[in-house]
Amino acid sequence: MAFRRKPGRYTLPLIQHPPQPAVLSVMDPASLKYAKTHEWVRVEGDVATVGITDFAVRQLTDLVYIELPSPGRTLAAGEEFGVIESVKAASDLYAPVGGEVLQANESLADDLSVLSADAFGQGWMIRMKIADRSSLDKLLDRAAYEEHCRSEEH
Repeated sequence: MAFRRKPGRYTLPLIQHPPQPAVLSVMDPASLKYAKTHEWVRVEGDVATVGITDFAVRQLTDLVYIELPSPGRTLAAGEEFGVIESVKAASDLYAPVGGEVLQANESLADDLSVLSADAFGQGWMIRMKIADRSSLDKLLDRAAYEEHCRSEEH
């Protein structure tokens, strides 16, 4: 890369970047795995992105508070990793798979409405490095999760 000299300063030539594909904020719910405790999991390689389902958000209604774990915390499958509160209830959040927390979606604390608007996308809660992929076998697919939700409504 060559610099062009202008009086008193150096500038870099303009670099053209190819256009980036649009990012879809909503994940396809049919491609996810689900826990009976209403958490969803999206697996990419050895990283799991975890959130709560739209069903859980509707059940909780007016959300007021969320507490998520710090990166570095190790969780076992089924272990509580946080709390979400609404005006009518507080609900524990459970890790659907075991592993190390890599990242928490800290922006949720400032705007819980994201969970209602985009539970399967921008409403993700934590990203984890999966310790044991066999725990994924215990999770439900979308059809089984929907059946589970229907049974809870009765």
